[in-house]
Amino acid sequence: MEPFRTNERLEKTMRMSRRVPGAAAPRTGPVRAVAAVLASAAALAALTGCAGFEYREHICSDGEYPALNVGTTGSTCVPEGEAPPAGYVKYPRGKVPQEVDDKWDTYWRTHTVDEKGAIVEVPAGN
Repeated sequence: MEPFRTNERLEKTMRMSRRVPGAAAPRTGPVRAVAAVLASAAALAALTGCAGFEYREHICSDGEYPALNVGTTGSTCVPEGEAPPAGYVKYPRGKVPQEVDDKWDTYWRTHTVDEKGAIVEVPAGN
């Protein structure tokens, strides 16, 4: 058996890859349009930093309220309608943290309530 010559192989490949006259070309318009829309959305999300889609974690679950540990920066969540456990008090009105890292959550990391109910600053390291 004699090996194919380079020209014969090339000619055979060209004959096999020819388009059939009258055959429809593949539709790439809709695919390109969808790809362009997706690329635009990804670019917009990257440029805006997903502004408006920020997730905020609540301090307590629905049906609970936060209570502050007297003398420390600790807290717990208490079911609505129940009193805080021993050693805990309700946060002062208007100073209740609602979400992690909100104004009052960060405030109570350095403050607490003493045994008399006064708001005091917690010494560093406690």
